[in-house]
Amino acid sequence: MTSAFASAGDRLAKTGHLPTIGMIVPPKPDIVPPEPLKLYPEGVRFLAKGLGLTSLTPKGYDQVIDRIAEASAELAEEGADAIALMGTSISFYRGHAFNAELVASMEKASGLPATTMSNAVIDALGQLGARRLTVATAYGDEVNQRLADFLRESGFDVLALESLGIVDVDAVFGVTSDDLLALGRRAAKAAPDADAMVLSCGGLRTLAVTTPLERETGRPIVSSAVAGAWAAVRLVGHNPSVAGYGRLLAGE
Repeated sequence: MTSAFASAGDRLAKTGHLPTIGMIVPPKPDIVPPEPLKLYPEGVRFLAKGLGLTSLTPKGYDQVIDRIAEASAELAEEGADAIALMGTSISFYRGHAFNAELVASMEKASGLPATTMSNAVIDALGQLGARRLTVATAYGDEVNQRLADFLRESGFDVLALESLGIVDVDAVFGVTSDDLLALGRRAAKAAPDADAMVLSCGGLRTLAVTTPLERETGRPIVSSAVAGAWAAVRLVGHNPSVAGYGRLLAGE
């Protein structure tokens, strides 16, 4: 949350209003992702606006990027108290500076504190004290390179990167827990000296694999979906700690 905004948690506590997070999601349907609903079923409310993204490519992102400010304003009108862009690659694909500009545009359009899933991943890694990373993604080569560049711009060492090579957004939702475990194992093996693993792509359903991968690899796992939910609730002053879903949510 930027200094331009008072503490959302303090403000909402005074009014008795249930903290409400407006989530901008890459696919077309206005559907809240499953992770925040499962992790935080009480004490906070979620709204969603879809962008209509069809491909995990720079061309695909370019086609919907201008919709983000508009969606921020719409969510504010519907009662949101903060805005979270729940897409990782759409916020990192133009680099570190553009991600910051994106947050500023969301805040200007909505009049509310805002964050992106890329910021969520960076903040989560900082919370865990991680610098040397192995990375596992859903993306193809071009987007993978842009992610590696973004992470290095943000002060991290990227030791290895493994991916599923997915371009079609809908294909992400067909990735199974077994697929993710196999991907995570490859990433762990490729960089045994890494002190954390990043699982990047907000559409990957990682709740079921975070704890098993942490046990197998002995290192914390930061996934887009989980970090995005964690960062979103923090934005309105809600306690993000939840037992059973890995070190980040346990507060370790």
